[in-house]
Amino acid sequence: MSERLTLQDVLREYGIPQIKLDIHATREECLKLREKLMAIRDLSQAKEQGYLDIDCKVYIDVDDIDRYLSGELDTLAEIYAFPEDVKAYREEE
Repeated sequence: MSERLTLQDVLREYGIPQIKLDIHATREECLKLREKLMAIRDLSQAKEQGYLDIDCKVYIDVDDIDRYLSGELDTLAEIYAFPEDVKAYREEE
């Protein structure tokens, strides 16, 4: 199981962040992704676990910030995940 870094861990290891970007998903999106990840575990007889691997860069400029702050944009940035981003991981025994 993956471990999420706490804010204290982030501060200790990396220093003070410039910004924190949250990822949100609808309940339906979460349940669909969970189903795909569980299928990987089930098909491998629990030898592998599924996870979502998104490798991305987010570019935010002053115009993006101004449009977000004025209410023109709903979000500052968006990250999209696709079926090929679902991966399997097998723990070493």
